[in-house]
Amino acid sequence: MDKTTHGLAPFLLLCLIGFAAFFSSYLRIPVMPLLAATLGAGPAQVGLINGAFMLTTGLLSIPAGLLADRIGRKKPIVAGVTAAAVSSLLVSQCNHPGQMAAAYVLFGAGLAVFAPGMLSLVADVMPSNRLGQAYGWYTTAIYVAMTLGPASGGYFARIMGLRQVFVVSGLLLVAVVMLALLVLPRESPRHNTDFHAIAAGSFELLRNRNLLACLLATVGSCIGFGVFLTFIPLYASLQGYNAAQVGLVFTAQAIINVVGRVPIGMLADHLDRRWLVAAGLVVIAVSLATMGQVFQLAHLMACAAVMGVGMALTFTAIGALIAELVPVVQRGLAMGMYNSSIYLGMMSGSAIMGLSLEQIGYPSAFAAAGCVALITFVLFILMMKSKSHDSL
Repeated sequence: MDKTTHGLAPFLLLCLIGFAAFFSSYLRIPVMPLLAATLGAGPAQVGLINGAFMLTTGLLSIPAGLLADRIGRKKPIVAGVTAAAVSSLLVSQCNHPGQMAAAYVLFGAGLAVFAPGMLSLVADVMPSNRLGQAYGWYTTAIYVAMTLGPASGGYFARIMGLRQVFVVSGLLLVAVVMLALLVLPRESPRHNTDFHAIAAGSFELLRNRNLLACLLATVGSCIGFGVFLTFIPLYASLQGYNAAQVGLVFTAQAIINVVGRVPIGMLADHLDRRWLVAAGLVVIAVSLATMGQVFQLAHLMACAAVMGVGMALTFTAIGALIAELVPVVQRGLAMGMYNSSIYLGMMSGSAIMGLSLEQIGYPSAFAAAGCVALITFVLFILMMKSKSHDSL
């Protein structure tokens, strides 16, 4: 984005678009596993449906980031929301779990091209000494959407039916497309760099051990988050809770995540961001290990709230770290790597645990996800410690 667009107003518009896109998309979160179950899907198939979406997002985020560096941010953002809208409308017509998986591939492609452009624009329009606050506010907008979206989706499912939630989601995403077309400014060509030169330069990023440590922390924490998102609806339903009550569990996680983002972002501008990431990984590990051992709704909500603390610590600091670790001309690529790490991590948690659940059960699955977060914490500390002289 051209420097003349720097300022508060463009940033607030990004927060609005991010909120609207994620609210509309997250209506489906507590509903998808329940709709899939009505079509005959078991835990493994539910995990594979989410896995198809997450794998697609993970694989396409890096080339989408490269594209955003080359052609600008606006076109990928608009195309991504459009694909998400179409996928929601398609799911509403599905009659087989395989059809749902195919529609979720399109959803994954849409998010892959939307997210890196938005994350890059946040850093483009805000000064480097306020990146922590910027990502705190932007991700707060997203997590307010993630709070209201699942709760609203669960409520709509109860009063309208499962399929109708996907219709509402699709129509709202069409409105987001129109909003993005209206408010995002046209961009001049971002860089004259040859595409092959950009691709070659991307390998330079892989030599930055601090960046790799951030990506590792992202993958490890998102494995646990993928288990939470995919299997809490099924685990809670086994305890006798309905869709609206499942939405409350998601709300407990998301609302604490929301409340923590801005103050953590302010801290991240003044403290060593590495240690905020490390603390978040430990909190995520504890919450997951406990989650599979409790049965009452209040206890599930409490564990989810603790996970929200860990997510806020980890991801607010990581976003600011990555933005300042790379030059502007490679920011889209770096954010593509970050987005890829998020969804490949969630895909791994969703797919692997889905295949293992019948053998190990829910308590062991949540405990295993917690162990992954703890191992990631150790590796993150070792990688950062081995390069403690590097500038962050």
